This record gives sequence, C-alpha cells and structure tokens, in this order.
Amino acid sequence: MARAFLFVLDSFGIGGAADAERYGDAGANTFGHIAQACAEGRADREGLRGGPLAVPNMVSLGLAHAARTAAGLPISFDAPLLASSFHGAAQEVSSGKDTPSGHWEIAGLPVRFDWGYFPDTVPAFPAELTGAIIREGKVPGILGNCHAPGTEIIERFGEEHIRIGKPICYTSVDSVLQIAAHETHFGLERLYELCLTVRRLVDPLKIGRVIARPFVGETRATFQRTHNRRDYAVPPPEPTLLDRLTERGSKVVAIGKIGDIFAHRGISEVRKAGGNMAMFDKALGAMDDAGDGDLVFANFVDFDTEFGHRRDVAGYAGALEAFDRRLAEALSRIGQGDLLILTADHGNDPTWRGTDHTRERIPVIGIGPGLKGGDIGLRPTFADIGETVADHLGLAPGRHGSSFLATIGGHARTA
Repeated sequence: MARAFLFVLDSFGIGGAADAERYGDAGANTFGHIAQACAEGRADREGLRGGPLAVPNMVSLGLAHAARTAAGLPISFDAPLLASSFHGAAQEVSSGKDTPSGHWEIAGLPVRFDWGYFPDTVPAFPAELTGAIIREGKVPGILGNCHAPGTEIIERFGEEHIRIGKPICYTSVDSVLQIAAHETHFGLERLYELCLTVRRLVDPLKIGRVIARPFVGETRATFQRTHNRRDYAVPPPEPTLLDRLTERGSKVVAIGKIGDIFAHRGISEVRKAGGNMAMFDKALGAMDDAGDGDLVFANFVDFDTEFGHRRDVAGYAGALEAFDRRLAEALSRIGQGDLLILTADHGNDPTWRGTDHTRERIPVIGIGPGLKGGDIGLRPTFADIGETVADHLGLAPGRHGSSFLATIGGHARTA
C-alpha cells in the first residue's frame, strides 16, 4: 500500500533563508530562537511548560539536523534518529512569505507572480474598494481600514462594531483583506456572504486571501476569536499535486484550512476542528481511513495564529511539545509503503519585531518504513516536497521541483 501523509506545522520555520534580508528578516529563526529561549529559562510558564524544549519525536526524525542544514546553528538534542527517517531543509522560491505561497509551493506550484498588497497607511484600502464593499456588501460602513494585528483591532473596534453594525476590515504585510465581525450581533453566515462579495471585489487587485474572522464576547475584555474562521483564496493558476491526485482517482483529505488555501480545488474531503489537538484527532482519523494512493494533507494553524503572531514564545514552545507528544500516535500508524513528511509554510519567529510572518527556510523531516532514509540536504524549492509525494504515489513528474525519493532509497509505486 502506498499512502502519503503531509503535516504542515504552520509557521514553524528554521531560519537561514538566503533572501531573508530582502524581507527585513535576516536572522529570524522560529525554531532556533524558541529553543534558545527555552534553554535560557525565558519560556517557562507555570502550568504550561518549563526548561529546555522537549520535542523528542521530531528530533528522532531529524529536526536538529534540518536546523543545522538550514541555518548552520548548533542546536543540540540528545536523541537517536529513527530507522528509515530522513531530514533536510527547503528554501522558498515564491515571492511571498504567506500561507498560500508556501502551501502552493509545497504542493508543487511555486508562485512566480507578485501578489497585490495594501499600503501601511490610514486608510489602507482604495476609496473605490471601500465604497464597493459598503455598497455591494450592504453594510453601513467599515471600521479599521488599516494594518493591524487581529486581536488588537477587535479590542479597539469591537464594541463600536456591535453598536453600529459596521464590520472591522484590516490587512497586514501579507496579501490579505481580513474582516472581523461578531458571530451573533452581525451573524456568521452574513460575514461569510460579505467575504464572498469582497473576494470578488479584490480579484482585480491580486489579493491572495479574504479571511472571515468571527468573534464572540460583549466587551473589550471578553472578546475572543472563534474557530469559525474561513479563508477565501484565489484558485491556484495551474494544477497542483492535489489536482493531479484527484484527477487520477486518488483521495485527498484536507485537514484544517487546507481546503480553503486551495480554494477547495483538488480536495476530496475536508475535516475541520478547533485547535491543534482537535485537528490532530482529525488527522489520525484520516490516516486510519486512507487507502492506496491517497494523501492526507493537514495544517496545524495554532502555531501561527495563537503564538507566532502574538509573539508568545512560551505558548509556541508549549504547543510544539504538545504536538510532539501526539506525533507518537501518528508514527504508530505508519506502515510499509507509507510516507510521512512534516514541514512548514513560512516562519513566524515569536522573538522577532512586529507581528508578521518571517522569511525562513522550512524543515523537511519524515519517515518511510523500508526506506534507507538519511540526509536530503537543502532543497532549492518547497516544490521538491510535492514532487516527492507525487513520485511515491506513482504520479508522473510535474513541471516544478524534483523528487528526493531516490535519495532516501525509495522508488515510485503504482497506486
């Protein structure tokens, strides 16, 4: 049986990007700086975690080796490598450091065009766009209209939003327009409908995503975003690994926001839940259900939204340790002919300035029982991940990237 499992730890970069200076991120290293903070006692939190970072299962797959490949940092963890495990790092060639660019490239389609962005001004949106949102979205106006962190802008405008019914619209350095609205007072379905309208309006501007950001609570002190977020992404301009698999008749099970990222193209089934641990439960269930030639593609978003953007080092470390403990359950489900890859889509160094993503290389670690495993080195594009999965599942080579399956002792299988 040939099955593939691709787990994306959203924002878990490992530093060293050759072009990081271009993005103002020279020196950023999500994993490296979290590990350093833990070792120095700066990521201790009572009731959550303490001491050095403990991720033995990922270390046994070669995480420390991958970190050295990416950035040359001597991150020391005392754990032997599992037989048939492999490790390396990958450099992004897409022009952005955002979620769609990273995931599309992982799935074999680098983003060669430039996304549209909104300027860091007030207002951030062109007057024509704002007018169209109000008119076609049938809202009395908008609040925000600026660059802002999501939790902060909800605290700032949430009470006014409840009083007067104007949605909170904001952006960031990513190619995105986010809309926050109260699930009850504004309405969840109404928020989704508004986002669909705005998705159409920003298409000419090449904006990558419109994101619905629902929240609950009645006051600044009690506002809380919910797990009913929904992303409305531009469809990939070419077939991805997912399209190639579903066209062949294989099943692609999307865990978390994977379906949204690919505009639900090439997706057989979506399974969602709130939070990394609930998402892991969904991923394990999909692994149990996967058949010959199938792919389970999972995104674990909390690392990014809950801890990276909020610059919460202890929270990020605790989330990594919780994920690592659950990883043992996934490893127990890997059999002969299976391939498991853990990776990331970009960085979000919680020790870095600001609140935005960081341009970093990503880990490419995993296991395939029966493979010789070993070092896959520094891959020149994330697309090598998708091409390796394609090779493993018996697909013909795609247009971008190169498989490293032969390097780790594998060969194409017929699904």
